[in-house]
Parts: sequence; C-alpha cells; structure tokens
Amino acid sequence: MTELSANSTRLPLMQQLLEGSLSDAAVLRATADRVDYRILPWANMVKIGGQSLIDRGRAAVYPLLDEIVANISRHKMILGTGAGTRARHIYSLAIDLGLPTGVLTVLGTAVAWQNAQILHYLLARHGIPFIEPMEFSILPHYLAVSGAVVCQGMPPYKLWEENPIVGRIPPQRTDTGCFLIAEVFGARKMIYVKDEDGLYTADPKKDRKAELIPRISLAELMALDLNDLIVERAVLDLMRNAQHIREIQFVNGLRPGQLTAALDGEPVGTVIYCQD
Repeated sequence: MTELSANSTRLPLMQQLLEGSLSDAAVLRATADRVDYRILPWANMVKIGGQSLIDRGRAAVYPLLDEIVANISRHKMILGTGAGTRARHIYSLAIDLGLPTGVLTVLGTAVAWQNAQILHYLLARHGIPFIEPMEFSILPHYLAVSGAVVCQGMPPYKLWEENPIVGRIPPQRTDTGCFLIAEVFGARKMIYVKDEDGLYTADPKKDRKAELIPRISLAELMALDLNDLIVERAVLDLMRNAQHIREIQFVNGLRPGQLTAALDGEPVGTVIYCQD
C-alpha cells in the first residue's frame, strides 16, 4: 500500500487526484463519495428494435410512431434505433472477408444510422429531429421544443470496440448504446420496444412452452443462465455498476398501448431490476 493510499481518507479529493495514481483503489473509492448528478431525470430512453419493428415496414412502424406522437406532450423521449436484419447481412459479409470486430462495429453503426434517418423523416412533420452523438450537448433544447429526438443506438466506439469473448460480432450494440445514453443522462426510464411481450424462459418464436417472466432481478436472471435473451448481455453487465438505471423494461411494439403503459409506469411486459 502506498503512503497516499494509507492517508487518502484524510486528503481532499483534488489532492488525491493530483498526487495519486488513477488506478489507486483508495483514490477510486474517494471519487465515489460524490453524488452522481442526474442531467435529464424527466427524459425517457426508448430503444426501437431494428429487426423487431423497423424491418417490418409500414404496418409495424406507423402505429408505433402514432403512439409516440400521442405521448410527447406528457413524456419526453430519446428514441434510439436498432440496426436489424441489414446489419446481420453486413456482419456476415465482413466476417467472410476476414474483417475485425472494430470494422464490423463501423458497418453496423451505419445501418442503425440509416434506421434513425428513416424514423426522423417520418417524424419530421412533428418537429422531431435526428441528432448525432456530437450534438448531445443540445439534446435538452430539442426535447424542450419538440418533446422527442431520434438518434442511432450504436455506441460510438466504432474501431475502438472491444473484441467479444467468443466470435467476432460486436458485443456492445444498439441495446447497449441506448442503455449508456439513459445512464449518463440519468433518464427516468429505459424502455426497449421489441416484437415480443417481454423476456421468456426460451425463445417464444421457437419454443411454444416458453413462459413469460414479468419481473425478475438481475441476480436471478444471471443465475438462470438462459441460452437466449431479449437484450444484449453487455447491458446486464453494465447494470451491475449503473448509478441511475436500476431497471429496464421490455414491451411489445406490435401491441398498441404497451409503450404508453410503460411510459405511465405500469407493470407491462417485463422488468429486469437491480436489487439495492
């Protein structure tokens, strides 16, 4: 133990940061003493699935957008988009060509961006803009004026994406990117809009005996070690250390009213929560 570590509890935080290593465990603990400020506690992060909804076209997208517009007078929303089927096609091609995970992330980001642009143009008549990550500093202004914004859901790691434990598919994709947006802004809710009623014990599209899990703790879910999940596993890993987003909710965007119910705080779909 260094001299700084031994005496760090008696030193001001500024002095600890200036004189100590940023890898020092005592210094890191000291930074946790400050309350994490919630920037947008009244905003809701809503992730719209690419393959689940956008790829289904007009029949799935139009009713959902009508429901979003109907809610913007009561609920501010950041709308993040998934990449969907086209990303899977491009991942397949890139892997066949031998390209690394970071390049796959760049390509997947482009598809999520396209989906965000599609939703933006469909919502343009309502004054709802599309924003890039570098424009997030003015996101509160857009929310105050239009009630909602659209962004692509991929985190901006691109070439800096870490390699997965197995295979080459980017482990942190649009579910993760939307979760990180919600966490850093201290959002009110993190809602995932999918094409299923929530989390099941197995893939309900393949297993008729799969049972819906309406509410489950993160610890219980991890203990189940399900082979198939409704959300990226990276999101569950991030939830362990999250300061603000202590629960996430999944609703079926093909069922009118489910998103509204979730925004209103109703126990619809599935809720995964962290026990404090």
